[in-house]
Amino acid sequence: MCGISGEARFDGRSPDAAAVTRMTEAMRSRGPDDEGLFADGWVTLGHRRLTIIDLSDAGGQPMVRDDLGLALVFNGCIYNYPELREELRNAGYTFGSTSDTEVILVAYAHWGERFVDHLVGMFAIGLVDRARQRLVLARDRLGIKPLYLAETPGRLRFASTLPALLAAGDVDTGIDPVALHHYLSWHSIVPAPRTVLRGVRKLPPATLRVIEADGRSREEVYWRPDYVREPADTGMDAADWRAAIGDALRAAVRRRLVADVPVGVLLSGGLDSSLIVALLAEAGQQHLRTFSIGFDSRDGESGDEFHYSDLVARAFDTDHHRIRLADDDLVPAVRRAVLAMTEPMGSHDVVAFHLLSEQVAQHVKVAQSGQGADEVFAGYGYHQPLTEAPRHSAAETFAAAFFDRDHDELRNLVGPEYALEHDASRELLAGHLAAPGAQTALDAVLRLDTHLMLPDDPVKRVDSMSMAWGLEVRTPFLDQDLVTLAAHCPPEHKVAQGGKGVLKEVAREVLSAEVIDRRKGYFPVPALRNVDGPVRELVAEALQAPAARERGLFRPEYVAHLLAEPDRAEAAAGSNKLWQLGLLELWLQTHDIS
Repeated sequence: MCGISGEARFDGRSPDAAAVTRMTEAMRSRGPDDEGLFADGWVTLGHRRLTIIDLSDAGGQPMVRDDLGLALVFNGCIYNYPELREELRNAGYTFGSTSDTEVILVAYAHWGERFVDHLVGMFAIGLVDRARQRLVLARDRLGIKPLYLAETPGRLRFASTLPALLAAGDVDTGIDPVALHHYLSWHSIVPAPRTVLRGVRKLPPATLRVIEADGRSREEVYWRPDYVREPADTGMDAADWRAAIGDALRAAVRRRLVADVPVGVLLSGGLDSSLIVALLAEAGQQHLRTFSIGFDSRDGESGDEFHYSDLVARAFDTDHHRIRLADDDLVPAVRRAVLAMTEPMGSHDVVAFHLLSEQVAQHVKVAQSGQGADEVFAGYGYHQPLTEAPRHSAAETFAAAFFDRDHDELRNLVGPEYALEHDASRELLAGHLAAPGAQTALDAVLRLDTHLMLPDDPVKRVDSMSMAWGLEVRTPFLDQDLVTLAAHCPPEHKVAQGGKGVLKEVAREVLSAEVIDRRKGYFPVPALRNVDGPVRELVAEALQAPAARERGLFRPEYVAHLLAEPDRAEAAAGSNKLWQLGLLELWLQTHDIS
């Protein structure tokens, strides 16, 4: 796990090594253990290292193999690197390290651009093919590792974070109206390739981009599972699917133990993280380090789920760490979390993940987490009505349950400069859901959740907050083989038992019913959910700041309405909308975006 950066020039000029150094330095928290720079004519690469696999200098980056004519920077982890190294050794290649980084280099030398097909893991890659004069960029299948791009005539820059590109300078920081539309429609999600800034884009998940030295480039989506029933699965009943999903999940959990340092678990007490703990114990992991966080309760709403995390910790004899924080910790934590955000993130629990990661990083460098299970296995409430919805009505059903605002409200919210005549978010949604490769309405929505929404909500949130403290978080539920299998699984097995039915059946083999059949919980941060007290003051200050008024993102009368004390019926919805707008402005101001 690291921070990567680079600049390629197509106009005959040398890359700006100072700019690459600034990008690299801006990601020090992602890689506190080492740094490196590599220049090769038209391309310069930068790297910050977090040592997880091969702790020696031999695993350092940028990694260069002169005999292969290749140089590489890489962020992530390749879980099947031992098997790949053995296969490549048998093909005649040699290795000077025990790192997964070098396996990527040799895999490219052997398979060319098809090397990505052989990688099992999470990754963002910048590889220079010196003989062919090419820069190859790649991102993992589920978008777990980020890769941001800033392109101007004659130049391409890339980095693991958007703020790193800002540190390099010369970025168009104007607001993208379409991205703003998405942000305000979809719980602050801006799907790839857009970001909220006009001058920065994201390489989409499962995408390989090849850039020639003259600036020509091409992109390929190298993986896209179909959400349809496979003929080979005909005849499988619920028990067969439980066994298949269970086997795939066990393999996913074991894969994510590969490391030369201890691996812990972020244990919320919910089904997903509890199941990971249980399967790790089943696999022989003893005295596993587990971590839970809680906050002050408010107005009858509990601020923790310690009852359930304690149950699991006792059942599997883990080395458990309870972390309790007071509301007084939240305002400074909000500011630090906003600084760590690669993009604006309006979820309330982003601050909780930031605080949790700070504590966990004092004990381990690697932890497994339960992110992705709800999207892959139909765990949200809006999945239930989709089981009866016709295929053609998927967009309408999803929008009614998920959208924060409709297009008319958006036009009355944003300033005139940012108002769109067309409903960009509904159009993107409809196009994605109508695409071939999904058999039912629920199949189409689960594909949307997993491949469009997920990378730019929980996945981005966890990566940003954990890497702010040099903590690598691994997500077994986003294992490529498990996701493909789940895509083929009949939807009725997933929505059973109120959602995640097949996963609950797997869990019944190793967890108590009290953990499995509990009411679904979320990361509870009552003070942020209610946006009151000092947190409300912080948000109001951001929305009323001179920079906000000059930018004119939001109509003053709309902001004034949200800031007014709402009646009780409107309080929850108004607080969510206020937080979403305030976080965006706070992020822009924190990063000095005018």
